[in-house]
Amino acid sequence: MENQKKAARHKYRFINGVHALMIFFSASSYANDKLIGTAAVNQIEGSAGGGLVPWAVLSGYASDDEWGTSVFTSDSKFDDYSLNTIGFAVNYHDRLELSYSRMTFGINAGAKDIRVNVAGAKVRLFGDVVFTDIPQVSLGIQYKTLIDFAIPSSVGAKDDSGTDVYLTASKVWLDGIAHRTVLLDLNARLSKANQVGILGFGGDEDDNYDLSFEGAAGIFFNRHWLTGVEYRQKSDHLSAVKENDWLDVFVTYLPNKSLSVTAAYLSLGDIAGEADQTGYYISLQGAF
Repeated sequence: MENQKKAARHKYRFINGVHALMIFFSASSYANDKLIGTAAVNQIEGSAGGGLVPWAVLSGYASDDEWGTSVFTSDSKFDDYSLNTIGFAVNYHDRLELSYSRMTFGINAGAKDIRVNVAGAKVRLFGDVVFTDIPQVSLGIQYKTLIDFAIPSSVGAKDDSGTDVYLTASKVWLDGIAHRTVLLDLNARLSKANQVGILGFGGDEDDNYDLSFEGAAGIFFNRHWLTGVEYRQKSDHLSAVKENDWLDVFVTYLPNKSLSVTAAYLSLGDIAGEADQTGYYISLQGAF
């Protein structure tokens, strides 16, 4: 019965996210000076990127004299857990992105959900992802706050909040492999987060900031279909529960600039003591 209730709540959150997208479509102005796909989607912590990692692009289709916006919802289901995210982002003049998201981590065995709020900012430092020879390079920050700290503290987490800082570089080649558009992204991140913050920050084994690396590669079959992979390196701060690196294989459909739909296969390794967590990810985004 408890698992049925949790499944119903999980479905309810995702449907609410879809409703938010519909309201957003009817209320937003449309910034349209950029190529389709260059707004990316929103990753689980809210920043423009893929599903797992941020990219150097900024959310929405704003040029240097426009505002851009996006809202999104995503739903992931693993062997023993689930993860729902809903959020939004604002792009000011293709220079500054501000984002906010709520991650809700569900445990299928019936324990209380773990919720994390993420406030983010990203600044484009130089370059353009398409129109310059050098990559677009951006600097980002994500401030994460746990609403529910009981489980993280029980496994040795030191803090209920923490800040990630990352540097990201992205480049798109319009005439790449097999004359297809190709994307490459590389990131470096400083963080104390355990499982991206779901299990708190710092721990009994390591309470220092660790440097980790992330990346993504993708290819457009045409203007509307993108497929690729993402990789996210993880660090160990807790002696009780080990972390593994994360990997996904994704497909994104972009019927127009206003909407994107992403589906992915996830391989996340051990999470909170449960081994070999694999599953699916689906995300809807409205971008303007």
